[in-house]
Amino acid sequence: MQADIYSTAGAVVAQAELDDTVWAIEPNIAVMHQALLRQLANARLGTHDTKTRGEVRGGGRKPYRQKGTGRARQGSTRSPQWKGGGVVWGPHPRKYTQSMPRKMRRLAVSSALSAKVIDERLIIVRDLTGLEGKTKAMKAFRTAFPATRSTLIVVPAKEGMESIYRAASNLADVKVIISPLLNVRDVLKYEQLMIMEECLPLIDSWLALEGARRTPSVFRKARLERLAYRQKFALARIASKGSVATAAAAEAE
Repeated sequence: MQADIYSTAGAVVAQAELDDTVWAIEPNIAVMHQALLRQLANARLGTHDTKTRGEVRGGGRKPYRQKGTGRARQGSTRSPQWKGGGVVWGPHPRKYTQSMPRKMRRLAVSSALSAKVIDERLIIVRDLTGLEGKTKAMKAFRTAFPATRSTLIVVPAKEGMESIYRAASNLADVKVIISPLLNVRDVLKYEQLMIMEECLPLIDSWLALEGARRTPSVFRKARLERLAYRQKFALARIASKGSVATAAAAEAE
């Protein structure tokens, strides 16, 4: 597929050839959701901890005698029902790590990128390295493009991109990442995706399908045919309803 390449002034200067298996697929919502949950879970440290009655300091002596006080029998002041006692069923250190097949992880990123293309939130920029390393310059650069709540800028590497990082460092709604760290969470979190032209071959190199995988399987072909038939049938129904309404209006006149 073809996509426009913009200058820092917001003018179209060239056309880029994008791989259809990365930028023009049908977004798989279920896989994106699973990948997002996995990424959020893997970011958790799992260091939360509470003390049980055996870990709380003190409470070795029986607080009062077993009988004759009229109170309920107690063996320790560190029992869960006492103030300052242990915690029952509290959290303890654990791992939240989730695994996911590599093909599914890559499919999730490709689906997120394709969703940005569908929503017209993808901008490919040329010569972004010439941007001055000041917040004012980054703000002026963003005004050349459609207004958006937040922007994710993808650069090929950190080397030579210090001015871009410096210009975006004071803006809470702008984030700069390198293309190997492209992930589902950031692509979905930021409304606008801005990619440098040099990043396109790097992204396609690890996300594009190869060989026989580029052609849809028999099951996918059948699914696409069913989807096309349903769309055609829906359009036919809408057209027939419109013609019926027109005929009824003509008879009423």
